[in-house]
Amino acid sequence: MTPENPFEVVLFLSYPQALEIVSRVLKEEGFGVVTHIDVSATLKKKMNVDFRPYSILGAYNPPIVHRALQHDPRIGLMLPCNISVESLGDRVVVRFADPLEIVSCNALEDNIAREIAEEIQQVLLRVAQRLREGNYTPNDPEKGWKRLHSETLE
Repeated sequence: MTPENPFEVVLFLSYPQALEIVSRVLKEEGFGVVTHIDVSATLKKKMNVDFRPYSILGAYNPPIVHRALQHDPRIGLMLPCNISVESLGDRVVVRFADPLEIVSCNALEDNIAREIAEEIQQVLLRVAQRLREGNYTPNDPEKGWKRLHSETLE
């Protein structure tokens, strides 16, 4: 068995449910989804190619973004935080970009940038853990979402 990737979660939900749940849990953790790129629809429109349901969500927290941009405006090139949501048959894989890796790759690894990246990383890890544990039951019981099963791909 391979070690678990903390930035990857497998959900046994429909693709639309997974998109809605990921967005809602991000919001509950203080991050709004400001972009939603429907890769499947874009590839169909631009290239007439069919592709499995796949989206890239861009999320950010305004106070953190403000603080980061005040520190170094180049940080804007790394925003928003990207999360991919991909349908693979009976499962949906959610992947989070690791902010610490992104800061390191962009040569912005001073103490303040690192602290901000660590803060964002902790929130994203918390979101991933909530999804992994099935802690996403909606406030509206009529939706009927239930955690069926969650595992990492091997």
